[in-house]
Amino acid sequence: MTTSAELFATAKTLIPGGVNSPVRACKSVGCDPLFIARAAGSKLFTVDGDELVDFVMSWGPMLLGHAHPGVTEAARAAMLDGASYGAPCPAEVAMAKAVVDAVPGIDMVRMVNSGTEATMSALRLARGVTGKDAVIKFEGCYHGHGDAFLAAAGSGVATFGIPGTPGVPEGTVRHTLTVPYNDLGGVAALFAAHDDIAAVIVEPVAGNMGLVLPKPGFLQGLRELTARHGALLIFDEVITGFRLAYGGAQSVFGVDPDLTCLGKIIGGGFPVGAYGGKRRFMERISPEGDIYQAGTLSGNPVAMAAGLATLTALAQADYAGLAARTESFASTLAGILADKGLPVVRNRIASIFTLFFTESPVTDFATAKTADSARYARFYGHMRARGVNLAPSGFECAFTSFAHTDADLEKTLDAAKAFAG
Repeated sequence: MTTSAELFATAKTLIPGGVNSPVRACKSVGCDPLFIARAAGSKLFTVDGDELVDFVMSWGPMLLGHAHPGVTEAARAAMLDGASYGAPCPAEVAMAKAVVDAVPGIDMVRMVNSGTEATMSALRLARGVTGKDAVIKFEGCYHGHGDAFLAAAGSGVATFGIPGTPGVPEGTVRHTLTVPYNDLGGVAALFAAHDDIAAVIVEPVAGNMGLVLPKPGFLQGLRELTARHGALLIFDEVITGFRLAYGGAQSVFGVDPDLTCLGKIIGGGFPVGAYGGKRRFMERISPEGDIYQAGTLSGNPVAMAAGLATLTALAQADYAGLAARTESFASTLAGILADKGLPVVRNRIASIFTLFFTESPVTDFATAKTADSARYARFYGHMRARGVNLAPSGFECAFTSFAHTDADLEKTLDAAKAFAG
């Protein structure tokens, strides 16, 4: 059988860096990537014959676990009726209703094909309805690879230390205003200095500089400032949507955004995104209104079937139980490392957590960058060698799922006990 090493060597001659998304290359942790043959439940199975407990879960979407039978069957049945129509289908109507019913801030929703497409489209809509150009984003937050969002971005941009990227015109990012996450005063100052701000876009819980929680009053303050200055508040819930709770972060924090971006979980593992919001704004989108956005594969019947099956299962899921299990596990894991004399900070909400190897509380990108990336790389390699798959970057999150068993968690804790630091 072809091994991961052989596949990666070949891939590097055919695909830039050998991967189709940069962090997968595992450069920041000093390893070559593992190539996956299949996944099931909480496990990944590599082409080398190794089994790993997975805490990446496709970067968050697999809340029900890999290859969930109900989701798999729904996708299979849809595929038998044709993979793509380029025309309306019943499943997209049912999916739209499920999203509108679940997420408080969404009256209407438009399906797209990725989180990046969702955020790009939401920003265009915000600019169109306000007649303004500038957008405020937060340092270390990642909203996809659209040009306007690559200033002070998180995720892979943070992992590779890229301040922006060549190919983005200066004129594009001059309308992007950045401020530290959790800095409400900084946002107020930007509004005082600029009269052309169309929107503030924020991850209500930041997940692309590692997990960083909003300070009490931060999200509420953003809602007040945007309303006062005639700007739209955009929640990027690509990670948090349907993971923090069935209604997303906005239902947890009680903040009502104007627009919401979704992705990951709503596709059940398929490439799906969506943006939605208040009816008066969404009705400006073509063909109802004058702001254009389109996509050949948007509302794809297979992705809609998988997403709808996922949401149907999650509507009955025990979110509180999973959050409690994750808190106990993450706390114990952090305690094991702290008992070794290692500096460790644990940030956790619902079924998401990050361990930062630092002594400083992590509340924004600057404090996230105090974490010891070399120690994280050693921890990653140690855990991977013992059958535990973590994100290959300290600026990413760990995710549990309803498929993780007590045995999976115990195996992970036992592996951590052997880490020398």
